[in-house]
Amino acid sequence: MKAIFKHELSSWFTGMTAYVFAGFILLFGGIYTMAYNLNAMVSDFQYVVSSMSFVFLIIIPILSMRVLAEEKRQKTTQLLYSLPISMTQVVLGKFFAQLVVLALPVAVLSLYPLILSAFGNVHFPAAYGSLLGFWLLGAALLAMGLFVSSLTESQPVAAGVCFVVMLLNYFLADLADFVPGTAAASFGAFSLLALILGGIFWLMTRSGFGGAAVFVALEGILTVLFILKSSLFEGAFGALMEKLSLYEQFERFVNGVLDIRSIVYFISVIGVFLFLSVQSMERGRWSE
Repeated sequence: MKAIFKHELSSWFTGMTAYVFAGFILLFGGIYTMAYNLNAMVSDFQYVVSSMSFVFLIIIPILSMRVLAEEKRQKTTQLLYSLPISMTQVVLGKFFAQLVVLALPVAVLSLYPLILSAFGNVHFPAAYGSLLGFWLLGAALLAMGLFVSSLTESQPVAAGVCFVVMLLNYFLADLADFVPGTAAASFGAFSLLALILGGIFWLMTRSGFGGAAVFVALEGILTVLFILKSSLFEGAFGALMEKLSLYEQFERFVNGVLDIRSIVYFISVIGVFLFLSVQSMERGRWSE
């Protein structure tokens, strides 16, 4: 894993990708710092971090699209499979290299509250808590992008799908307001979600029977619960959408709340998508 990490990190800084990535974050960090903290005379640096979180929608797809998709396009996955390390180590090595690329501009941003404190009172716990949330949000989105990249050998397709997925997550809490709160509407939405999960299982395993079994099992559970106690579904899907929003969890850090549950949630999302990435690569090993 160490060799994969070093090679991947070197490739990021040999080209311009890592520098463009860091420069993009610092550009918007500087713009919002000037707008909020300097021009508006506001000492709350966490609002700067909150405002610039949208940049991940643009730069994460660009950063993650080539990680595994390029390996597939160049047919160098066979080289990865022949290495005396597991796919878990390969995926972790690539992911940790991305985390370092993300950590560098965040480290520079961490100097801003110290500089601003020379001109006013800065609430350091909220400022650095928001930066921690910003880094965790970026890490979770990178894990999602890594998984999307493992599904295709086309970088444009990986970037496009990654952008759409992250855009939906960005507006997930807002979209929850448009979901009817009736039990029947929630049941229908959960059924659609069960169908999507069955499709993901099929995509991962190429087993039509397995995908259908997952959907039937989930749909059966939903149907039984709906028949026994339909009141459980009232407003349930909208509430779930808000809970699943990475950006909604990030806003807790911005509001000055260092919630362990949010940290655990981000780590869980990272773990799930890294696991899916490993499984996707393992499936590729046996299909080639």
